[in-house]
Parts: sequence; C-alpha cells; structure tokens
Amino acid sequence: MTDMSVASLQEFLDGAFPIDTPYVIEAVDDASIDVRLVVGPGHGRPGDTISGPSLMALVDTAAWLAILAQIGPVALAVTTSLHIDFLRKPELVDVIAHGELLKLGSRLAVVHVTIRSVAAEAVVASAQVTYSIPPR
Repeated sequence: MTDMSVASLQEFLDGAFPIDTPYVIEAVDDASIDVRLVVGPGHGRPGDTISGPSLMALVDTAAWLAILAQIGPVALAVTTSLHIDFLRKPELVDVIAHGELLKLGSRLAVVHVTIRSVAAEAVVASAQVTYSIPPR
C-alpha cells in the first residue's frame, strides 16, 4: 500500500484533468478523506441550491481520492457503481464530502461518502461508490 499525503493527492488531482478542479482535499488518513467542493455560480440550480450533478461529481471524486490515497496514483481506477441519496436541500455554499473506505481489495474498492454543507451539520447526501482497480 502507498499512503499519499494531502499535498501529493491535491497535486495529482490538479494535474489529472485539463480544467481547474473546484475540489480542495482537507484531510486524509488510512481509511478516510475529506474533500471540499468550492461552490461557484456554475454549481447552482433553480431554488438557490447545488445541482445534483455537482454533488455526484464530488462524491465520485472523494471516493476516487480515498482509494488513491491508499494504492497510489492509479489514474485508471474507474467507477463501476455509484448510488446516491439526496437527503436535504443544501444552500449554495461550500460542501464537504467525507469518504470512508469500506473495502479495499486487489480489484474492487467500496467507499461510503456523506456530504455536509458548511452552513449546517445535517447530512445533505449519502452515497456508496464501487471502483474497479486495474491489475498492477
């Protein structure tokens, strides 16, 4: 296993995509990660809330990074399943995803992700994500 730090994960994330990512990795350890979505005008939808696709992208990113924090920078690990429940309407402010590694096998990883708004303590979304890890 390879443990990546917050700084090395952030550097890998920022270099992995051709656009500026709106994600800030706040904490990582051997079983969990916290990732902030810096909410901007492009994340909103009618009703002054964050769009579902923005929350789903945050969930997927947090799960991917939780796995990479343990296995190293394997860019080709891919989502095979993502189930999300939208529980509350978040305000149009930053949200933080907390991902917990439930299983890390040689070929599959499962991560549970909860999202909270910085404006409230209540969980606004809960998800489970499964990733396929390519052979080494």
